[in-house]
Amino acid sequence: MAVQSSIITRDLEQLAEPTGNIYESISVISKRAKQISTKMKEELNSKLAEFASTVDNLEEIFENREQIEISKFYERMPKPTMVATEEFLDDEIMFRKAEEDQEKS
Repeated sequence: MAVQSSIITRDLEQLAEPTGNIYESISVISKRAKQISTKMKEELNSKLAEFASTVDNLEEIFENREQIEISKFYERMPKPTMVATEEFLDDEIMFRKAEEDQEKS
């Protein structure tokens, strides 16, 4: 089984191209990564909330295994920054510059 590297060398010019500025591109990517991360955390918490109970019984062993499997699934998912970067490079993220909004006002 091949292990996918979590580090990928990126062409800075390619990243800067959509915005014209590498720092703006990184800002767009980081904001999208935060959205993805928040959504993933909400999904994980809602799935784990199904197991929340105050009763101690023998079923907890089975529930713990399910919780562990769910947690492992989310740990194996691509990191939000990787997903956001791919979306940005594939032109799947819509963004606008603050200067453009001010000019319209």
